[in-house]
Amino acid sequence: MAIDLRAYTNARVALGRTGHSLPTAELLRFQLDHARARDAVHQALDPRHLPPHVLLHSAAPDRATYLRRPDLGRRLSPESAALLTPGEYDAALVVADGLSALAVERHAPPLLAALLPKLEGWRLPPLHVVLQGRVAIGDEIGQRLGAALVVLLIGERPGLTSPDSLGLYLTWAPQPGRTDAERNCISNVRPEGLGYALAAHKLHFLMQEARARRLSGVDLKEDALLL
Repeated sequence: MAIDLRAYTNARVALGRTGHSLPTAELLRFQLDHARARDAVHQALDPRHLPPHVLLHSAAPDRATYLRRPDLGRRLSPESAALLTPGEYDAALVVADGLSALAVERHAPPLLAALLPKLEGWRLPPLHVVLQGRVAIGDEIGQRLGAALVVLLIGERPGLTSPDSLGLYLTWAPQPGRTDAERNCISNVRPEGLGYALAAHKLHFLMQEARARRLSGVDLKEDALLL
């Protein structure tokens, strides 16, 4: 019995062919998905779609510079750095546009709505939103706020079937210079990937374990029981 692989994945499989080429409909669908992915990279984030927050900017002054200079997206502008006052926080929650503002606008609010009730009793500063930000900018923000750990919600690099994938990054004892090996990542948060409730469940588990064990990264495994 033949199996229709398309029923199990959004990947481009079993597309058919016309002679030596793809069917016209599949070619047009590919071009549309490619255009959506390109648009997601260049789209600016509208912070009005997000919960109340403190708005920050990276050192990249605009989107074009941000895409050419990844290093500038990893640190705050001097004006934004001056807005952060250190306190004593268990965790800081940060949202950055990354490479898909579309992912942030669609999925950050419902993910936060699923996560925040689980953090009752945690000392949290206000939500901070960064324009033209990359993953590592959360380390500077967390350190300046005096947070024991930082969680960054960021738009991931768009794919041809996922222009709106949200990534979650957790870092214990954040400070500039942390490597990717010192973080934990939960990726592909969206209804077509990892749902909000399960993503919040997994992230909360990691936050609890990071606080208890005082570490994050490759030494911290995510083995939370499913809901």
